[in-house]
Amino acid sequence: QVQVVESGGGLVQPGGSLKLSCAASGFRLNYYAIGWFRQAPGKEREGVSCISSVDGTTYYADSVKGRFTISRDNAKYLVYLQMNNLKPLDTAVYYCARYALARRCSGGNDTNGYDYWGQGTQVTVSS
Repeated sequence: QVQVVESGGGLVQPGGSLKLSCAASGFRLNYYAIGWFRQAPGKEREGVSCISSVDGTTYYADSVKGRFTISRDNAKYLVYLQMNNLKPLDTAVYYCARYALARRCSGGNDTNGYDYWGQGTQVTVSS
């Protein structure tokens, strides 16, 4: 069955780094754009980044631009989110999701079109 599973979260000090992974199974990853979202307690789910399948173009939220990098390895069925210079405001549960409407994603907070979601991985940035 179709699944996306996140891993790599944890506790890190401000200024530190983490690399999240999204493992895809049950579908051809190279046909789909993948997005990363996050949700902090009491806040709306926020679009963090996405990567298209057709040409690998990427989108980043302004809050993470220059600090986060999304990438994909279709052969390994993995999508990564490298997070550097982490800040306490980055604390959230991070989710990856498959975008079903097109092979190119446009980013933003709209979750419409994302049809399969992982269970999330907790990222906590604290000293």
